[in-house]
Amino acid sequence: MRSKSVFLLAVLLIAMSFVSTAFPQMQKSGSGAAVAEVTRLEQESVKADLANDSSFTKQYYAEDYTGGSSWGNWDSKASILKDMSDPQANKTNKEEMSDLKVRAYGNTAIATFTQTYDTVYHGEHRARTVMCTDTWVKQATWKLVAGHCSQLAK
Repeated sequence: MRSKSVFLLAVLLIAMSFVSTAFPQMQKSGSGAAVAEVTRLEQESVKADLANDSSFTKQYYAEDYTGGSSWGNWDSKASILKDMSDPQANKTNKEEMSDLKVRAYGNTAIATFTQTYDTVYHGEHRARTVMCTDTWVKQATWKLVAGHCSQLAK
């Protein structure tokens, strides 16, 4: 009987060891430093948009960034920088962010927020309130890798 108990205990320990390595625990949402840094970056992005400052996009957007707009089109880092180079046809007149929440999971952070803006995009006036999700990944620094916004229900 004792040998069966020892055998079962050994099997249980091996199984637990396998599960813990195959499915590592997710880090708690809310690494303080990560949340603070991504919150700061989200707030800085609004200032950069209002100033038409492309240095933020150059520094913090991943080279393969993909964004889905509330107007139904995809953006890339290159397309955003191209648009910013023509401020006559692309300009942010007003942009306000609210309800910003950032959750961190190891080297990944998810930011959700509401944004109200008034812009000129490709020469067309656009204004609306949207709800957005940004995905950040920490490489050497935090990089915005994906974003998506949808128009709020009326």
